[in-house]
Amino acid sequence: MSIIRYKTSDLLPTSFSSLVDGFFNDSLTRSGGSAFLPKVDIIENETSYELHVAAPGLSKEDFNIELNDNFITVSGERKFQNEKNEKNYHSIETQYGSFSRSFSLPENVDSSKINAKYNNGILELTIPKDEKKAIKTTIKVN
Repeated sequence: MSIIRYKTSDLLPTSFSSLVDGFFNDSLTRSGGSAFLPKVDIIENETSYELHVAAPGLSKEDFNIELNDNFITVSGERKFQNEKNEKNYHSIETQYGSFSRSFSLPENVDSSKINAKYNNGILELTIPKDEKKAIKTTIKVN
């Protein structure tokens, strides 16, 4: 008997992006490779933007965060620990490999005060807004 992955949630993709992502992730996994693309939550509040990158199993040294013009890029690698103690894996669903995610930043951020912390498998980037560069203004009609 062979084991076949069955995913009911991917039968009908909700967007074109998820269709393309599913195609590449499934084809890499079937061919023996691995695709690792952490999920990211983007949050805005009154004073800042936040990026929450779900990347469990990494240490803070495994991340590389670069700021280039108005783009912030988070990259890293999760390595598979192949131990020599004769483990018989029946299924490996954890994703391994290198990843890179880039995000365009709005013009009203203070890039000199970006803060990053890694806690319980979530990399949290806090990107403060610059009060002097307000994007939204109200124009009074005369």
